[in-house]
Amino acid sequence: MEPLTTFQISKLLHVDISTVIDWIDSGKIPAYKTPGGHRRIEINDLIDFLKKYKMPIPEELNATGNIQKTQNNIKKILIVDDEEGILKFISIVIKKFFKDVDIELASDGFVAGRKIAEFKPDLIILDIRLPGMDGFEVLKELKKEKMKIIIITAFASKEMKEKIIKSGAEGYLIKPFTAEELKQKIENLI
Repeated sequence: MEPLTTFQISKLLHVDISTVIDWIDSGKIPAYKTPGGHRRIEINDLIDFLKKYKMPIPEELNATGNIQKTQNNIKKILIVDDEEGILKFISIVIKKFFKDVDIELASDGFVAGRKIAEFKPDLIILDIRLPGMDGFEVLKELKKEKMKIIIITAFASKEMKEKIIKSGAEGYLIKPFTAEELKQKIENLI
């Protein structure tokens, strides 16, 4: 979904554009600025804001499907791996077997951190060995957020498997893994 401008939101909500800017500046609606200094708001952030402040949600937002997604209890899955082929494979498998799922992808720890904060996934499928990142340290932090996590690793040693489970992951997959193995792990968690 395309992010919205402050002008679009002011029209949708029938408020002055300065009101929308005040909401952003006071931290009520998360936003980012383009290189040109224009504010942009993700649709899901706007919907969360409207719900929090018990404001009516315009019909135009209903047409985006976001309202239906939250009402139908769609699960959010974040896939984190530095191998593009693995990201594509996991994404294809999930789309094939699970209909009520939103998927986000991240190829490094920095992007993953941002997406975790913004997307708020129900399940994270995480490669434990990403460049410049201690996967076990990340896992420890994620467990504080009470997120479900499946670890992906190419290291099949008994010690590695034990370390993954002791670190709090709900499961693991050893590369290469099959579509059926992935499906079963996800089914057990969502």
